[in-house]
Amino acid sequence: MFLPNYGVFDEERYFRAGREIPVFSLGEVKVGVNICEDVWYPEGPHHFQARAGASLIVNLNASPYDAGKREQREKMLATRALDNRVMVAYVNTVGCQDELVFDGQSFVVDPEGRVIARARAFEEELLVVDLHLEAVFRTRLHDPRRRQEPVLPEPREAAVRRVTLEPENALGGQPKPPIETRIAPPLPEEAEIYAALVAGTRDYVRKNGFTKVLLGLSGGIDSSLTAAIAADALGPENVVGVLMPSPYTSRESVEDALELARNLGLRTLTLPIHEVFAAYRAALADPFRGREEDVTEENVQARIRGNLLMALSNKFGWLLLTTGNKSEMSVGYATLYGDMAGGFAVLKDVFKTKVYALARYRNTLGPVIAERVLTKAPSAELKPGQVDQDTLPPYPVLDAILEAYVEQDLPYREILARGFDPETVKKVIRLVDQSEYKRRQSPPGVKITPRALGKDRRMPITNRYRGF
Repeated sequence: MFLPNYGVFDEERYFRAGREIPVFSLGEVKVGVNICEDVWYPEGPHHFQARAGASLIVNLNASPYDAGKREQREKMLATRALDNRVMVAYVNTVGCQDELVFDGQSFVVDPEGRVIARARAFEEELLVVDLHLEAVFRTRLHDPRRRQEPVLPEPREAAVRRVTLEPENALGGQPKPPIETRIAPPLPEEAEIYAALVAGTRDYVRKNGFTKVLLGLSGGIDSSLTAAIAADALGPENVVGVLMPSPYTSRESVEDALELARNLGLRTLTLPIHEVFAAYRAALADPFRGREEDVTEENVQARIRGNLLMALSNKFGWLLLTTGNKSEMSVGYATLYGDMAGGFAVLKDVFKTKVYALARYRNTLGPVIAERVLTKAPSAELKPGQVDQDTLPPYPVLDAILEAYVEQDLPYREILARGFDPETVKKVIRLVDQSEYKRRQSPPGVKITPRALGKDRRMPITNRYRGF
């Protein structure tokens, strides 16, 4: 009855809101069934189902994952159960579609708002629960609020539809032995996010008919984490790492990339781009004559690599994974038709600081990413001595500003009030706004935050407004 129409949801485009509130009778037990957002509103269908005698509410969901959402759901459902003095079973989809990950973690709360059963995260399973529904009756007897309740108001009273199931489908038969209550422990934040990235990558690849993937291995933190996620999602035998050293690639980067591949058990290809880069420069020598080298030559290298990776993808039918993160995509620190080329962006919704945290977490499962990768200054290595901080603020500062501007929609002055340098904030906002055209051309990627780039944040490319 309540259609979500925000963020990734476009329900009002495709669905008509329901007009009936069903209450099913299974023998002496009454069950109310509703869908997704219906249970988020205090005066939603669940309220009228409980007042019509339902002792159990079943809420059906395809609720997309983002970090911390499990706790939010459970707090909300606890409030609904307490308010209505009813059992609530929250049933959620498991699996992925495009950028969305559905994490499962179905659970049941009792009339006191306590979680009495919970399924595991990101796994399909059957969770069987014994519900002592007589406890609902006793709880309601002792709740003085229910003695003052009026009859159902119009028009909702007429909307309640009572359905009696056939006797063969009703509860009954011989009593069965009690089932031990199972409450799967919640995953720590990094473990949960990592599992979401693995699940999102696995389903995107397999559901779209691919068996193998490839990615560029630079020896940096982003490609290392992406490779680890891909290997865990698909098996290392289905992941190919491609090294494409340039004149500016350090020996350490090549060593780190090869060590990662050995640790994960990946097949590697090495395609140096020195000669190809020289041929590009020779071809462009006349039109570029008299002009200093700049970011153009850097982007040429990225596009050479993108061409080589896409050639391998086309020839062998492997899906190309891009390795850019949310920090880079937010401010446009990426090359169109270069490192942005590919079919799926695993880290698209992961800030750079979180990339490091996830890499360290992955190493707790088995050390695969060299410590040097975790501690060296990040660099695109497209010119001598280059590091990311030549162009961008330090990532802890950048990510904090991006979280405020992109995820929380805070205006310039409110971001300044958090103590950031005014010129740094202006620069970041300008970069975000000017890079929308790049993001429109980027591949989809796993959503793990409440506000991902793309469907969650729909901004025009052409926009002369500046909020400072």
